[in-house]
Amino acid sequence: MNNLLQDVIKERPLLGDGAMGTQLMIAGLGEGKCGEAWNLAHPERVLAIQRAYVEAGSDCLITNTFGGSRIMLNRHSEADHGFEVNKAGVEIARRAFGDKEGYVLGDIGPFGGLLEPFGDFTESQVRSAFEEQAAALVEAGADAIIIETQTSLEELLIGIRAAQAAGAKCIIGSMAYDVTLDGSNFRTMMGIGPERAAEFMEEHGAHIVALNCGTGMEMERARDAVERYKKVTGLPVMVQPNAGKPRLIDMKIVYDETPEQMVKGLMPLLKAGANIVGSCCGSTPEHIRAFRRVLDEFLESQGIGH
Repeated sequence: MNNLLQDVIKERPLLGDGAMGTQLMIAGLGEGKCGEAWNLAHPERVLAIQRAYVEAGSDCLITNTFGGSRIMLNRHSEADHGFEVNKAGVEIARRAFGDKEGYVLGDIGPFGGLLEPFGDFTESQVRSAFEEQAAALVEAGADAIIIETQTSLEELLIGIRAAQAAGAKCIIGSMAYDVTLDGSNFRTMMGIGPERAAEFMEEHGAHIVALNCGTGMEMERARDAVERYKKVTGLPVMVQPNAGKPRLIDMKIVYDETPEQMVKGLMPLLKAGANIVGSCCGSTPEHIRAFRRVLDEFLESQGIGH
């Protein structure tokens, strides 16, 4: 893609993809197993998932590298394959687009622990792991780096700095918010609200502010987050809510929002100013297909070509 993602979405909103983890489990990934290792062991299964999202209408694909940092891969004895896992993640997503134009977002998820003094990991360890991952993603040709499901500004900043060091053309910071018990507000597990997060990301050089996952952060709350982001920053906004609430049915986690239910909240999100819309845990290509129909209606109503 010749045009920078952050420039294109200022002209028209784009459609992201849906869940990867739950789709990998449907495809046969065992509980607690390393889905990122499938980029090497079962690339055809990862490709089938991402191709289904492209066929449903996705303009952007997030690579299957959420747990692709050395720290996360080490828990599955896969740390020595980190470069190859991340490189393959970008290549598979690019192949999924085929002849269609689309943006590949290189995914860096949380390192899965706490920094000192609260946890066992030093800032240096996390910085090295993120720099290694970001370098692999950028070298493989990712159009952007998304540092997602973040709850602390310290870890987010390490991710942003790693993406900058790798020469990423576009950097997305994505927070995971939880609705408070009384339902009056939402913030990350570490107490960060959307205004503080957006100001922090803009201050440190991110190009897009985002949110994904979280507890209780469905479509209506996501719209609230967009509005709160927009009050403090002029940066574009990306939104990936979950497909409703997770429920345990027959010892399996099932998300309870159908495509028809979830898509009802999309037009308000777009009218609030969301620049990239996708979905997170529990969503499927059918959710994205429903999103595509509404997004096309919105583009038409705005006189914007698809």
